[in-house]
Amino acid sequence: MDFIEGLGLAAGICTSSAIIPQLVTTIKKKKASDVSALMFIVLLTGNALWVYYGVDKKDIPIISTNIFTLLLNIAMLFLKVKYKKNESDKE
Repeated sequence: MDFIEGLGLAAGICTSSAIIPQLVTTIKKKKASDVSALMFIVLLTGNALWVYYGVDKKDIPIISTNIFTLLLNIAMLFLKVKYKKNESDKE
């Protein structure tokens, strides 16, 4: 791995892991009503396109970090649906 590829991987890890604090907060509070589902859908679309681009360019940092972000975004949307059910049960 050369320096630029390592730099790309580090950048991807930083941007991909930015959602982790929101995931942790959502899990702890068991509440996701303040989370925008539309934002995560847009992010999912963008990340899927980045994965496609990375595959076309054979760029491992782009592929791996965006697959990781896709999984985190899917997890957040799952929690949004899961806790929406919990919030409606309390009403």
